[in-house]
Amino acid sequence: MAPLWQGGAMRDMDVIVLGAGGAGLMCAASAGRRGRRVVVIDHADEPGKKILISGGGRCNFTNTGTVPERYLSANPHFARSALGRYTPDDFIALVDRHGIAWHEKTWGQLFCDGPARAIVAMLLDECAAGGVTIRLSTAIGEIGHADGAYTVAGYRAPALVIATGGPSIPKLGATGIAYDIARRFGLKVVEPRPALVPLKLPGGEALFRDLAGVATPVVARAGGKGRQAAFAEAALFTHRGLSGPAILQASSYWRHGEDIGIDFAPDAPAGWLLAAKRARPRATLAATLPVPTRLADALGARLGVTVLGDATDRALAAAERRLADWRFLPDGTEGYAKAEVTVGGIATDALSSKTMAAQRVPGLYAIGEAVDVTGWLGGYNFQWAWASGWAAAQAL
Repeated sequence: MAPLWQGGAMRDMDVIVLGAGGAGLMCAASAGRRGRRVVVIDHADEPGKKILISGGGRCNFTNTGTVPERYLSANPHFARSALGRYTPDDFIALVDRHGIAWHEKTWGQLFCDGPARAIVAMLLDECAAGGVTIRLSTAIGEIGHADGAYTVAGYRAPALVIATGGPSIPKLGATGIAYDIARRFGLKVVEPRPALVPLKLPGGEALFRDLAGVATPVVARAGGKGRQAAFAEAALFTHRGLSGPAILQASSYWRHGEDIGIDFAPDAPAGWLLAAKRARPRATLAATLPVPTRLADALGARLGVTVLGDATDRALAAAERRLADWRFLPDGTEGYAKAEVTVGGIATDALSSKTMAAQRVPGLYAIGEAVDVTGWLGGYNFQWAWASGWAAAQAL
C-alpha cells in the first residue's frame, strides 16, 4: 500500500495508536470519548484478531478474580495501579451496556455467550462514538520524532501509543515490532519468551508420548527461587510433551534447564497407597490411581509397582512421594506459534504505572502485551489490555 501522505500534507491528530488489538482499541476508544483526535494504525487487514480466536471463539474477556499477584513482571507491583483503577466490573458494565450476553465458567472466567466478534464490534462502536480513525492494512514504516511530535504513515501527533502486542501467534501477524520501537526511543526490553504454551519432552519420555490425548486433573508446579507457582487444573499429554491448562499456566514460570513437578493424586491423603494395600491387597496400582487407565498403567510401569500387596511398604511410600511430585525435564516449548501470550517486553522501570507513559520520552506510551506484564490463563491478559489502555487514555 502506498504511503497515505504521498501527494498530500500530514494529518494532525492528538494521538497515534499503533496496533488495533484489544489494548489499542480500548485506549483509542477511551481517548476519543475524552475528545481527543485519535488514529489507530495496524498492518493487519482486520482489527482484534487475537480477540476473535480467544476462548475457543467465545472470548474469555476478563476474570473476576483479577489481582496483581496473578501477573508476572520484573516489577510485580507495576500492574497494581491500572488494574485497581479499571476493574473487571468496569469492563463488565461496558459489555452489559452493549447488550452482550455472557456467562461465567470456572475460576472467575467470563465468556461471551455468542461469538467473540461481539467484543470487537463493541470496541469498534466505542471508537466510532469517539470519532476514532482506524487505518488497517497500513504499514507503520519509519516513525519520525521532532519538535515534540511523532509522525507515522502520514499522521502527526504529540502522543504515540505502542499497542502492537508481542510475537505470540505469528500466523495472526504478530511480531516483535513493539520492542524495536521501544529500543528506538531508548527504552529497555525484558527478554521476551513464549508463555501459556505447551512444553516439549525429550526422547527419554517416549513412554508418555504414547499417551497423547490423555488428560487428568493434576497440580503442576514450576519456577525457580522467588517465582514458584502451582496450578490445580488439567494436564494433557501430547505427541510432543505436555499441555492442558495446568501446564500452560506453569509454562509462564518455567525456564530452560528447570524441571516441573506434577502431583497425579492431588486430593489423596498422606499414606493413601499403604491404606489401599491394607484394604485391598490384590488391587493393582492402576486400579487405585485416580487417573485414566492408560496413564495409570504407564505410571505403574515406571514405578515398578503392579499389585499393591506384592510391593513393600517402603516401595509404596516411595511411589506415593513420586506420584505427588513427578518430575519432568522439558527440553523446550512449542514456541510463539502455540503461545497464547508473551512473558517479558518493554521494561516497566521506564514507564509510569499510573499513565503507562515513558518517563523520559514525552508523549510516548506503551500498553497491553507489549509491556512486561503477563497474566495467568483465564481472562487476565485481556483485563490487563483493558486496564492499561484505559489508564493511558486518561493521560492523553
